[in-house]
Amino acid sequence: MSPAAAAAVDVVAALQAAVRCPTTTGDAAASTALHEVLAQAFPRVFAQLERVAVPGRPRTLLLRWRGSGGAGGEAAPLVLLGHQDVVPAGVESAWTHPPFGGVLAGSAEGEAVWGRGTLDDKGPLVVVLAAVEGLLAEGFVPARDVWVSSGTDEETGGACAVAAVGVLRGRGVRPWAVLDEGGAVAHGALPGLRAPLAVVGVTEKGSTVLRLVARGRGGHASTPARGGPVARLARAVVALERAERRAVLGPVEVPAATRELLRRVLPRPVSGLVDRFPAVAGRLLVLAGPESAAMVRTTLAFTAMQGSAAVNAVPDEAWVGANARIMAGDSVDAVVQRVRRAVRGCGVDVEVVERGEPSPTSPFSTAEDDDEAFALLERCTERVFPDALVTPYVTMAATDARSFCGLGGRVYRFSPLRMSRAQRASIHGVDEHVAVADLADGVRWTTALLRDLP
Repeated sequence: MSPAAAAAVDVVAALQAAVRCPTTTGDAAASTALHEVLAQAFPRVFAQLERVAVPGRPRTLLLRWRGSGGAGGEAAPLVLLGHQDVVPAGVESAWTHPPFGGVLAGSAEGEAVWGRGTLDDKGPLVVVLAAVEGLLAEGFVPARDVWVSSGTDEETGGACAVAAVGVLRGRGVRPWAVLDEGGAVAHGALPGLRAPLAVVGVTEKGSTVLRLVARGRGGHASTPARGGPVARLARAVVALERAERRAVLGPVEVPAATRELLRRVLPRPVSGLVDRFPAVAGRLLVLAGPESAAMVRTTLAFTAMQGSAAVNAVPDEAWVGANARIMAGDSVDAVVQRVRRAVRGCGVDVEVVERGEPSPTSPFSTAEDDDEAFALLERCTERVFPDALVTPYVTMAATDARSFCGLGGRVYRFSPLRMSRAQRASIHGVDEHVAVADLADGVRWTTALLRDLP
């Protein structure tokens, strides 16, 4: 980006103002305020890009930047995603700075913007808009159309993304590539690895919500019967945790993206063993910690529970909610079958509340073959983050990108921001923040991506 274009964009002030709009899902006033903030921070974007209406989702941003069309005039477009909503802040007193204050203050990573959404996902969204704004200031025209899609409910299901996909499908849009959050330039990603890993998600685990329900005759707590609903739920939870430790809930496998990651980060003699002994490699990753374990297996986390409304009453019904993250190659039906087998005899029912299958795997470059789009992501990353090792990987969290897989083409998940282990832990936690220098690098990366579109 030229100095003149860079001067036209104050990405730090834009993010601070965006964080001050507490856009938890359903807050229409905060969403309207955020749109005003973005329009003021990026006037060229909102004046020069076509705003496309999304029926039933008026606060979804769907913007089209017309490109030159490539050599044949009909080049498939690039779609850039970034959601506007954020999760609640939780206990605000636990934060170092107010979660919706957009405070600019020091951090372990240098001067940073603090607040909910700085990493997930207002920071990456502002980075995209800043890069487009800067290029518009130069009069730049991309080689192919660029669509920017930004919904308001990614954290609660992603219906906005589904609606945006419907609009694009109706227009006959088949993307060249789609890029969303989900990966990052991760420091401290694997034990013993000093270099940061720039992990580009090429697939995404399915997110499925289950309920374990125990029913029975309630009554007064002064005369309890043995084996009540809560006790049976407790037995079921313990049984499932034991099953997960023994990998009964899902086979430990090393998917193609993880095998390629290991080839890139391990010494050649060691990486060759991954293909020869994939089960052993998977077990070692499980032992290395929760982040690496989640890369090779379906996981189950207990997340919510409900019983009696009063401590002196035995409930007629009690339940525990569980979130299964399903590895590519596995399926919802197979996981539910294994869960039911594990809790057999505990006296609970297993209900499927929400189904989410794993996403298909998009192409990525290997030692034998380059993929055009993935190779472009690699080149941009190596230019802006020369100390990082670029690699495909399996995205563990759910993103809006999963809805765009149905349009065809490649779907990738990568935010061009450095994130320490502590920063990654702050996503959906406390003290979420992004370094000012890393925001600038994110804009540089996105600018390079848009300039170099083939």
